[in-house]
Amino acid sequence: MDTEERQGAVDSAPAGAARDPRASAAGPQGRAAVHRQPLWVEEPALRRRMPDPVRTAAVRAVLIMSLTIIQAMVAFLAALSGSWLSFPMVLSSVASTVVATWSVLDVWVTRQVWNQRNGVVSVPSSSARQLRRERRRARRAARTAQREATRIRGRGADRRLSRA
Repeated sequence: MDTEERQGAVDSAPAGAARDPRASAAGPQGRAAVHRQPLWVEEPALRRRMPDPVRTAAVRAVLIMSLTIIQAMVAFLAALSGSWLSFPMVLSSVASTVVATWSVLDVWVTRQVWNQRNGVVSVPSSSARQLRRERRRARRAARTAQREATRIRGRGADRRLSRA
């Protein structure tokens, strides 16, 4: 079977008669235009992208953990075979486990620091957003009251001096 036959463009019927209803919309060189779907369809992300420092820490943690697992497997196999390398490998596996635990905690701490420095994602129910709004209102009210107080004092002082 030819490629064109598989796509439904060429029929065994005479040149004028076409069985495929799409064959009537012939493209260049008398071939039928075949609608093809794209290889992928872009969809919006369900979650926001991780910040760069957090993503860097997460990649580092995954690499360290994978190396630790490989090292532990080599230590286990060396111990089964009775190799002299088993004792140093077990000691280094214990040290690697401590480092891997630290790297996972580093991801968590980096994420917390990022959230504290840059705020949380503002959603309508976010308490941080509400607190920022209240602080803004209080600052605005304080500035307005201070401006009004300086204006009133300035006008009143002039009037009292001129009337006295």
